[in-house]
Amino acid sequence: MTSVYKEQAKVFKAFCDEKRLRILDLLCGGEQCACVLLEQLDMGQSGLSYHMKILVESGIVESRQEGKWTHYKISKKGSTYAIALLKELTTQYNVTEENNCCL
Repeated sequence: MTSVYKEQAKVFKAFCDEKRLRILDLLCGGEQCACVLLEQLDMGQSGLSYHMKILVESGIVESRQEGKWTHYKISKKGSTYAIALLKELTTQYNVTEENNCCL
């Protein structure tokens, strides 16, 4: 059961950094080469690599190699999962009197 929570936490970790949010914003325009992302962001290649690893591991972003460069895009499957997960975790269940011990 714990591994389910670890996988879910990866999704939210992807969203909890302003640099990763900026990367996602850039990727909303379509697939981008790492070289283009480096030009747009105020970080070095190792910093970009760190953030991209988190985004790819979360499933929100997909990557593909072309020569020495990696290209990134938002994953339709990953973004659909993230939306469903947030909805599931924030939807309140019908609380009955017997479930509420404080009444």
